[in-house]
Amino acid sequence: MLTYLKNFIGNSPSKLISYADFIEAALYHPVHGYYMKERQKIGRQGDFITTSNISDLYGRQVAKWFSYLCENMSLPPVFCEIGGGTGRFAQAFLHEWADLKDTPLQYYIVETSPYHRKLQEDLKCQFPAIVNLESIEELKDFEGMIFSNELFDALPVHVIQKQDGSLFEVMIGIENETLFELKVPLTNPDILNFLEESNLVLNDEQRIEVPIAMEKMLQAISGALTKGMVVTVDYGYTFEEWKHPARRKGSLRGYYQQQMIENILKYPGEMDITSHIHLDYLLNKGEQVNLAFLAKMRQDEFLLKTGILKELESHFDPNPFSEVSKRNRSIRSLIMPDGISSYFQIVIQQKNMELQKKDLFAE
Repeated sequence: MLTYLKNFIGNSPSKLISYADFIEAALYHPVHGYYMKERQKIGRQGDFITTSNISDLYGRQVAKWFSYLCENMSLPPVFCEIGGGTGRFAQAFLHEWADLKDTPLQYYIVETSPYHRKLQEDLKCQFPAIVNLESIEELKDFEGMIFSNELFDALPVHVIQKQDGSLFEVMIGIENETLFELKVPLTNPDILNFLEESNLVLNDEQRIEVPIAMEKMLQAISGALTKGMVVTVDYGYTFEEWKHPARRKGSLRGYYQQQMIENILKYPGEMDITSHIHLDYLLNKGEQVNLAFLAKMRQDEFLLKTGILKELESHFDPNPFSEVSKRNRSIRSLIMPDGISSYFQIVIQQKNMELQKKDLFAE
């Protein structure tokens, strides 16, 4: 990867590349990119853990909720998961659907990683309803629900910083096999448009990530969706929250062997790179591409509304090592105020439907 980056940077007119270019290469280069390599990335033996890897409960609860919407809100039984990873969410979802309903379900998984697509192929033996796609552009005239869990936080972002009253874009160069940062005056029109649209004003010495790729992803999702819902699960901040002094260095970071790495220029192609998403920008851009805002809530609130407490209440085993007790501990970890769910927001949007927030959950 370092040799590729050296050539990439060396061939650029300014001998510098943006952070967005670096992240795109480090994560998605077809040979050297982190997500494209044949190696475990998610789980205890990987570099990071997602909600789906804690327990199958998450996928099962979403399946129950989706079933409710199909029955009561005329949502077609067609589900698309963007970024299916190891396939664990899909497996839990499809098991629950089979337990709940006789209605046939069409399940699409959009996955760019060849390694993860290979893992997902094993699921097709159990669940013929699965259709694997490499990109969202392959999804046409879709009616149903498009779901993603930690998709937008993995998209490439530019980095800008305010210094002595002026705005700069933070660029990346290389010297003696070492990557380094260099700030140049901000001229990128897409970044300037983002700042104007968001009315985001940086404090002096503040650094922030700019998600130009988010708009393109939302356009692709809306372009694929004829009628239905879009559910986005991710961590992020509102424009107001970005102003907090704790955010002055931005949120860009890496995960390598379960360790958080602040300098993402280390281990290029060998670690996950992520940043908190701009929630208000997600909503505003969604409206511009005909994805109407329906609801936003924390993940623990969502799980409670889907009835996860019923799972806890109906099962009890005094043996702390039993599967039931382990399951109950997983439920508690998902709904406790200081648990993993407290970091995630769930954004629900709709297209060519007329639902209201009260329609989303059974009372």
